Formats: sequence, C-alpha cells, structure tokens
Amino acid sequence: MASYISLIVGCILVNNFVLTQILGICPFLGVSKSTKTALGMGGAVIFVMAIAGFFTSCIYHLLLKPYEVTYLSTIVFILAIAGIVQILEILLQKFSKPLYKALGIYLPLITTNCAVLGAAILCSQKDYGMFKSTVFCAASAAGFALALLIFSSIRERLELAKPPIVLKGLPLTLITAGLLAMAFMGFSGLGK
Repeated sequence: MASYISLIVGCILVNNFVLTQILGICPFLGVSKSTKTALGMGGAVIFVMAIAGFFTSCIYHLLLKPYEVTYLSTIVFILAIAGIVQILEILLQKFSKPLYKALGIYLPLITTNCAVLGAAILCSQKDYGMFKSTVFCAASAAGFALALLIFSSIRERLELAKPPIVLKGLPLTLITAGLLAMAFMGFSGLGK
C-alpha cells in the first residue's frame, strides 16, 4: 500500500509529466488559456489515460511480451490509444450524452497527446503489472491536470496584468511555465 501511495505522490508532484518530463506540452500551452477549458481537458485526460494505461498494459503483458515482439510496442500503443479514444467517443455519444458533451471536444485532442503514449511506454519499460499501470497512468494524468489547472489560473491572472510589450503573449507564457516547473522541482525531496 505504501508503494502505491509513493507512486501516486511521485506521479502527481515529483515526476509531473508536463513539468518535469516535458510530456504533453502542446495541450498544456494550448488549452490553458481559461480554467474552464483546462478543467475539461484535465478530466478527459484522467479518464482516457487510466483506461489507456490498463489496455496498453494488457496488450503488452498478454500479446507483446509472450510473443517476444516488444519492439513493436510504440506503434501498437499508438494504434491502441487511437482505437480506445474512438471507441470511447462512440460509446459516450450513444449512451451518455451529458458526458459526451463534457468530454467530446477534448477526446480527439487526447489521441495526439504524447503524455498518454509516454505513460504507456514508461509502464512497459518499468514492467508494471496491469493494476500498477492503471494507477500510474491515472496518477500521472492527475498530475497533468493539476499542472494544467494551476497554469491556466496563473494565465488568467496574467491577462489582467500589464507586462512589458516584449514579454506579452508567448514569452510570458513560457517564462511562467518555467517558473511553475521550478516550483514543482521543490517536491523532488519527497521522492527520496
């Protein structure tokens, strides 16, 4: 149990995907302009990444590893994640209209989110089992969502500020992301 708590805290704070491992930067910068969209994207990432973590771990342990074709894991995981997202989109559209409306916009964006693929590859490299992979992916997605929400709230506050003209826009956004990453580095002592 303690190892799972350590894994969860490590994924959320110490080894945050977007701030320390530089995975998922595109949605981090693109969707973080408002807290509402960041919240929607964060929820969708948690939902999809946990499911993708379980299924890619099943594929790895039941197909790729026994037949000694683990070198195909990247391409198989890409196809599996794309398929999972498409199936989820169809099922949500058919059976849960409110959830589809809440997550529908963000589901196609998640297909190309490298954090989802990165989590699946890291689970296979660390040889995590199916349950541990699901926990790892869900916690990593929660860390992604946390960073996204913090960053979006900072960006909303920065809209009200009057920075120098040379820093306005993308330069200030990147400086803010760097400062946030440095702040998360303060949690690195928790992982030891």
